[in-house]
Amino acid sequence: MMQIKDQMGMIPVPGGRVWYRSVAADRDGTPLLVLHGGPGAPHDYLENLSDLADERPVIFYDQLGCGRSERPDDSSLWNLPRFVSELAAVRSALRLERLYLLGQSWGALLAISYLLEHGTCGVAGLILSGPLLSSPAWMRDQRMLLEQMPDDVQDVISLAERENIFDTPAYQAAMDTYYRRHLCRLDPWPDCLQRTFEQLGLQVYLTMWGPSEFTCTGNLAQVDLMPRLGGLDLPVLITCGRHDEATPATCEAYRELIPSARLVMLEDASHEHHLEQPGRYLAAVRRFFASYDQKYPVTGGTETMAVFEGAPAAEQQ
Repeated sequence: MMQIKDQMGMIPVPGGRVWYRSVAADRDGTPLLVLHGGPGAPHDYLENLSDLADERPVIFYDQLGCGRSERPDDSSLWNLPRFVSELAAVRSALRLERLYLLGQSWGALLAISYLLEHGTCGVAGLILSGPLLSSPAWMRDQRMLLEQMPDDVQDVISLAERENIFDTPAYQAAMDTYYRRHLCRLDPWPDCLQRTFEQLGLQVYLTMWGPSEFTCTGNLAQVDLMPRLGGLDLPVLITCGRHDEATPATCEAYRELIPSARLVMLEDASHEHHLEQPGRYLAAVRRFFASYDQKYPVTGGTETMAVFEGAPAAEQQ
Protein backbone atom coordinates (compact mmCIF):
# COMPACT_ATOMS: atom_id res chain seq x y z
CA MET A 1 0.00 0.00 0.00
CA MET A 2 1.32 3.45 -0.91
CA GLN A 3 2.26 5.52 2.13
CA ILE A 4 0.21 8.69 2.43
CA LYS A 5 2.45 11.64 3.22
CA ASP A 6 2.56 15.41 3.30
CA GLN A 7 4.93 17.55 1.28
CA MET A 8 6.17 21.05 2.08
CA GLY A 9 8.51 23.36 0.26
CA MET A 10 9.12 26.67 -1.47
CA ILE A 11 8.07 27.60 -4.98
CA PRO A 12 9.70 30.35 -7.10
CA VAL A 13 7.08 32.90 -8.22
CA PRO A 14 7.30 36.40 -9.68
CA GLY A 15 8.88 38.55 -6.97
CA GLY A 16 10.10 35.85 -4.58
CA ARG A 17 9.28 32.39 -3.21
CA VAL A 18 6.10 31.10 -1.62
CA TRP A 19 5.65 28.32 0.94
CA TYR A 20 3.30 25.43 0.20
CA ARG A 21 2.01 22.32 1.94
CA SER A 22 0.37 19.39 0.19
CA VAL A 23 -1.62 17.26 2.65
CA ALA A 24 -1.86 13.58 1.67
CA ALA A 25 0.22 14.35 -1.40
CA ASP A 26 0.28 10.69 -2.52
CA ARG A 27 -3.44 10.08 -2.22
CA ASP A 28 -5.53 9.33 -5.29
CA GLY A 29 -8.23 11.82 -6.18
CA THR A 30 -8.34 15.13 -8.01
CA PRO A 31 -6.30 17.57 -5.89
CA LEU A 32 -7.80 20.64 -4.25
CA LEU A 33 -5.74 23.85 -4.37
CA VAL A 34 -6.80 26.35 -1.69
CA LEU A 35 -6.49 30.12 -2.20
CA HIS A 36 -6.64 32.10 1.03
CA GLY A 37 -8.17 35.52 1.54
CA GLY A 38 -6.89 38.90 2.60
CA PRO A 39 -5.07 39.85 0.49
CA GLY A 40 -2.28 38.93 2.84
CA ALA A 41 -4.14 36.62 5.26
CA PRO A 42 -2.14 33.35 5.31
CA HIS A 43 -3.78 29.97 5.04
CA ASP A 44 -3.84 28.93 8.74
CA TYR A 45 -7.53 29.82 9.23
CA LEU A 46 -8.41 27.41 6.43
CA GLU A 47 -6.46 24.48 7.83
CA ASN A 48 -9.60 22.47 8.70
CA LEU A 49 -10.04 21.96 4.95
CA SER A 50 -7.31 19.35 5.35
CA ASP A 51 -10.11 17.07 6.60
CA LEU A 52 -10.91 16.65 2.89
CA ALA A 53 -7.54 14.92 2.43
CA ASP A 54 -9.13 11.59 3.29
CA GLU A 55 -10.15 11.43 -0.38
CA ARG A 56 -7.71 13.70 -2.28
CA PRO A 57 -4.56 15.82 -1.84
CA VAL A 58 -5.34 19.22 -0.33
CA ILE A 59 -2.77 21.90 -1.13
CA PHE A 60 -2.30 25.16 0.73
CA TYR A 61 0.11 27.96 -0.02
CA ASP A 62 0.78 31.33 1.59
CA GLN A 63 0.71 34.02 -1.03
CA LEU A 64 3.81 36.19 -1.34
CA GLY A 65 4.12 38.77 1.40
CA CYS A 66 2.50 36.85 4.25
CA GLY A 67 2.68 33.78 6.46
CA ARG A 68 5.62 31.45 5.79
CA SER A 69 6.34 32.87 2.35
CA GLU A 70 8.95 35.50 1.59
CA ARG A 71 8.01 39.11 2.36
CA PRO A 72 9.78 41.43 -0.05
CA ASP A 73 9.52 45.11 0.87
CA ASP A 74 8.27 46.17 -2.54
CA SER A 75 4.76 47.57 -2.81
CA SER A 76 4.87 47.34 -6.63
CA LEU A 77 4.37 43.58 -6.23
CA TRP A 78 0.99 43.91 -4.55
CA ASN A 79 -1.47 43.91 -7.42
CA LEU A 80 -3.96 41.49 -8.95
CA PRO A 81 -2.04 40.64 -12.17
CA ARG A 82 1.06 39.59 -10.22
CA PHE A 83 -0.97 37.36 -7.90
CA VAL A 84 -2.58 35.74 -10.96
CA SER A 85 0.91 35.05 -12.31
CA GLU A 86 1.87 33.66 -8.90
CA LEU A 87 -1.05 31.22 -8.97
CA ALA A 88 -0.05 30.10 -12.46
CA ALA A 89 3.51 29.49 -11.23
CA VAL A 90 2.29 27.47 -8.23
CA ARG A 91 0.07 25.30 -10.40
CA SER A 92 2.86 24.70 -12.89
CA ALA A 93 5.49 23.91 -10.26
CA LEU A 94 3.21 21.34 -8.59
CA ARG A 95 2.22 19.83 -11.96
CA LEU A 96 -1.49 20.14 -11.24
CA GLU A 97 -2.82 19.04 -14.60
CA ARG A 98 -6.26 18.32 -13.13
CA LEU A 99 -7.49 20.07 -9.98
CA TYR A 100 -10.26 21.78 -8.10
CA LEU A 101 -9.80 25.38 -6.98
CA LEU A 102 -11.20 26.77 -3.72
CA GLY A 103 -11.03 30.52 -3.17
CA GLN A 104 -12.10 32.10 0.10
CA SER A 105 -12.94 35.85 0.14
CA TRP A 106 -10.18 37.59 -1.90
CA GLY A 107 -9.08 34.09 -2.95
CA ALA A 108 -12.32 33.84 -4.96
CA LEU A 109 -11.43 37.00 -6.90
CA LEU A 110 -7.97 35.58 -7.51
CA ALA A 111 -9.35 32.22 -8.70
CA ILE A 112 -11.77 33.71 -11.22
CA SER A 113 -9.23 36.27 -12.45
CA TYR A 114 -6.86 33.37 -13.09
CA LEU A 115 -9.52 31.39 -14.99
CA LEU A 116 -10.50 34.39 -17.09
CA GLU A 117 -6.87 34.89 -18.11
CA HIS A 118 -5.63 31.30 -18.39
CA GLY A 119 -8.82 29.40 -19.18
CA THR A 120 -10.51 26.52 -17.42
CA CYS A 121 -8.64 23.60 -19.02
CA GLY A 122 -7.97 20.96 -16.37
CA VAL A 123 -10.01 22.70 -13.68
CA ALA A 124 -12.70 20.24 -12.63
CA GLY A 125 -14.63 22.74 -10.52
CA LEU A 126 -14.49 25.91 -8.48
CA ILE A 127 -15.57 26.59 -4.89
CA LEU A 128 -16.11 30.21 -3.86
CA SER A 129 -16.50 30.71 -0.10
CA GLY A 130 -17.64 34.12 1.13
CA PRO A 131 -16.53 35.44 -2.26
CA LEU A 132 -15.26 38.90 -3.11
CA LEU A 133 -15.97 39.18 -6.84
CA SER A 134 -16.91 42.86 -7.05
CA SER A 135 -15.34 45.49 -4.83
CA PRO A 136 -18.17 47.98 -5.45
CA ALA A 137 -20.76 45.34 -4.49
CA TRP A 138 -18.68 44.37 -1.44
CA MET A 139 -18.51 47.96 -0.25
CA ARG A 140 -22.24 48.48 -0.76
CA ASP A 141 -22.82 45.43 1.42
CA GLN A 142 -20.46 46.68 4.13
CA ARG A 143 -22.23 50.04 4.22
CA MET A 144 -25.55 48.23 4.60
CA LEU A 145 -24.16 46.08 7.42
CA LEU A 146 -22.61 49.11 9.12
CA GLU A 147 -26.02 50.78 9.23
CA GLN A 148 -27.12 47.94 11.47
CA MET A 149 -24.30 48.52 13.96
CA PRO A 150 -24.68 50.62 17.14
CA ASP A 151 -24.60 54.38 16.58
CA ASP A 152 -21.35 54.85 18.51
CA VAL A 153 -19.60 52.31 16.25
CA GLN A 154 -20.91 54.07 13.14
CA ASP A 155 -19.79 57.46 14.47
CA VAL A 156 -16.24 56.28 15.14
CA ILE A 157 -15.92 54.77 11.66
CA SER A 158 -17.36 57.86 9.96
CA LEU A 159 -14.92 60.13 11.82
CA ALA A 160 -11.93 57.95 10.92
CA GLU A 161 -12.89 57.93 7.26
CA ARG A 162 -13.45 61.69 7.16
CA GLU A 163 -10.10 62.41 8.81
CA ASN A 164 -8.26 59.50 7.14
CA ILE A 165 -6.94 58.37 10.53
CA PHE A 166 -7.39 54.66 11.23
CA ASP A 167 -4.82 53.79 13.91
CA THR A 168 -6.80 55.04 16.90
CA PRO A 169 -7.95 52.68 19.69
CA ALA A 170 -11.54 53.73 19.01
CA TYR A 171 -11.37 52.66 15.34
CA GLN A 172 -9.70 49.38 16.27
CA ALA A 173 -12.44 48.71 18.83
CA ALA A 174 -15.15 49.50 16.27
CA MET A 175 -13.46 47.17 13.79
CA ASP A 176 -13.36 44.40 16.39
CA THR A 177 -17.08 44.82 17.10
CA TYR A 178 -17.88 44.57 13.39
CA TYR A 179 -15.61 41.57 12.83
CA ARG A 180 -17.16 39.61 15.69
CA ARG A 181 -20.55 40.02 14.06
CA HIS A 182 -19.68 39.54 10.38
CA LEU A 183 -16.18 38.01 10.11
CA CYS A 184 -16.26 35.29 12.78
CA ARG A 185 -18.97 34.86 15.42
CA LEU A 186 -17.14 32.22 17.47
CA ASP A 187 -16.09 33.29 20.97
CA PRO A 188 -13.21 32.95 21.48
CA TRP A 189 -11.82 32.96 17.97
CA PRO A 190 -10.13 29.67 17.04
CA ASP A 191 -6.36 29.45 17.36
CA CYS A 192 -5.99 29.00 13.59
CA LEU A 193 -7.71 32.35 12.95
CA GLN A 194 -5.60 34.06 15.60
CA ARG A 195 -2.47 32.73 13.90
CA THR A 196 -3.61 34.13 10.58
CA PHE A 197 -3.95 37.61 12.06
CA GLU A 198 -0.55 37.29 13.75
CA GLN A 199 1.08 36.46 10.38
CA LEU A 200 -0.93 38.97 8.31
CA GLY A 201 0.93 40.62 5.46
CA LEU A 202 -0.08 44.13 6.45
CA GLN A 203 1.71 45.85 3.56
CA VAL A 204 -0.16 43.64 1.09
CA TYR A 205 -3.52 44.24 2.76
CA LEU A 206 -3.12 48.00 3.05
CA THR A 207 -1.84 48.39 -0.52
CA MET A 208 -4.53 46.28 -2.16
CA TRP A 209 -7.51 46.73 0.17
CA GLY A 210 -7.23 49.22 3.02
CA PRO A 211 -7.38 49.66 6.80
CA SER A 212 -10.36 47.32 7.35
CA GLU A 213 -12.88 45.07 5.64
CA PHE A 214 -15.35 47.98 5.40
CA THR A 215 -12.93 50.76 4.35
CA CYS A 216 -11.41 50.14 0.91
CA THR A 217 -8.68 52.56 -0.16
CA GLY A 218 -6.42 50.17 -2.11
CA ASN A 219 -5.89 49.22 -5.73
CA LEU A 220 -8.73 46.67 -5.73
CA ALA A 221 -11.33 49.37 -5.10
CA GLN A 222 -12.72 49.39 -8.63
CA VAL A 223 -12.30 45.71 -9.53
CA ASP A 224 -15.62 44.21 -10.64
CA LEU A 225 -15.82 40.77 -12.26
CA MET A 226 -19.63 40.61 -12.36
CA PRO A 227 -19.90 41.54 -16.07
CA ARG A 228 -17.64 38.57 -16.93
CA LEU A 229 -19.12 35.85 -14.71
CA GLY A 230 -21.43 34.62 -17.46
CA GLY A 231 -18.41 33.39 -19.40
CA LEU A 232 -17.37 30.85 -16.76
CA ASP A 233 -17.79 27.37 -18.22
CA LEU A 234 -17.21 25.00 -15.29
CA PRO A 235 -19.08 23.74 -12.21
CA VAL A 236 -19.16 26.29 -9.37
CA LEU A 237 -20.22 26.02 -5.73
CA ILE A 238 -20.76 29.27 -3.82
CA THR A 239 -21.01 29.23 -0.02
CA CYS A 240 -21.77 31.99 2.45
CA GLY A 241 -23.03 32.54 5.99
CA ARG A 242 -26.29 34.22 6.92
CA HIS A 243 -24.30 37.08 8.52
CA ASP A 244 -21.44 37.04 5.99
CA GLU A 245 -19.61 40.12 4.78
CA ALA A 246 -20.30 38.52 1.41
CA THR A 247 -24.04 38.80 1.92
CA PRO A 248 -26.46 36.07 0.83
CA ALA A 249 -28.18 38.53 -1.54
CA THR A 250 -24.93 39.34 -3.35
CA CYS A 251 -23.90 35.68 -3.45
CA GLU A 252 -27.29 34.90 -5.02
CA ALA A 253 -26.59 37.59 -7.62
CA TYR A 254 -23.30 35.86 -8.41
CA ARG A 255 -25.09 32.50 -8.66
CA GLU A 256 -27.57 33.90 -11.15
CA LEU A 257 -24.74 35.18 -13.36
CA ILE A 258 -22.67 31.97 -13.40
CA PRO A 259 -24.32 29.35 -15.65
CA SER A 260 -23.35 26.22 -13.67
CA ALA A 261 -23.33 27.62 -10.12
CA ARG A 262 -25.15 26.46 -7.02
CA LEU A 263 -25.36 28.34 -3.71
CA VAL A 264 -25.27 27.00 -0.15
CA MET A 265 -26.06 29.48 2.65
CA LEU A 266 -25.27 28.42 6.23
CA GLU A 267 -27.34 29.71 9.14
CA ASP A 268 -25.74 30.95 12.37
CA ALA A 269 -22.53 31.76 10.50
CA SER A 270 -20.62 34.64 8.94
CA HIS A 271 -17.54 35.09 6.74
CA GLU A 272 -15.60 32.24 8.38
CA HIS A 273 -18.53 29.84 8.01
CA HIS A 274 -16.11 26.99 7.30
CA LEU A 275 -15.01 27.39 10.96
CA GLU A 276 -18.41 28.21 12.45
CA GLN A 277 -20.27 25.36 10.72
CA PRO A 278 -17.48 22.96 9.70
CA GLY A 279 -19.61 19.84 9.43
CA ARG A 280 -22.22 21.41 7.18
CA TYR A 281 -19.62 23.27 5.14
CA LEU A 282 -17.42 20.25 4.48
CA ALA A 283 -20.47 18.11 3.69
CA ALA A 284 -21.52 20.63 1.03
CA VAL A 285 -18.02 20.59 -0.47
CA ARG A 286 -17.94 16.77 -0.47
CA ARG A 287 -21.32 16.64 -2.26
CA PHE A 288 -19.93 19.03 -4.87
CA PHE A 289 -16.87 16.84 -5.39
CA ALA A 290 -19.02 13.71 -5.65
CA SER A 291 -21.01 15.30 -8.46
CA TYR A 292 -17.97 15.81 -10.66
CA ASP A 293 -15.15 13.44 -9.62
CA GLN A 294 -16.31 10.70 -11.95
CA LYS A 295 -16.66 13.12 -14.87
CA TYR A 296 -13.19 14.56 -14.27
CA PRO A 297 -10.81 11.71 -13.37
CA VAL A 298 -7.35 12.29 -11.93
CA THR A 299 -5.47 11.60 -15.16
CA GLY A 300 -5.62 14.65 -17.41
CA GLY A 301 -5.65 14.60 -21.17
CA THR A 302 -2.73 15.63 -23.32
CA GLU A 303 -4.36 19.00 -23.97
CA THR A 304 -3.34 20.12 -20.46
CA MET A 305 0.34 19.34 -20.76
CA ALA A 306 1.37 22.52 -22.58
CA VAL A 307 0.45 24.52 -19.49
CA PHE A 308 3.32 22.95 -17.59
CA GLU A 309 6.19 22.95 -20.08
CA GLY A 310 9.33 24.39 -18.56
CA ALA A 311 7.66 25.04 -15.21
CA PRO A 312 9.96 25.73 -12.25
CA ALA A 313 10.01 22.81 -9.86
CA ALA A 314 8.85 23.14 -6.27
CA GLU A 315 11.67 22.95 -3.75
CA GLN A 316 10.55 20.25 -1.30
CA GLN A 317 11.60 20.35 2.32
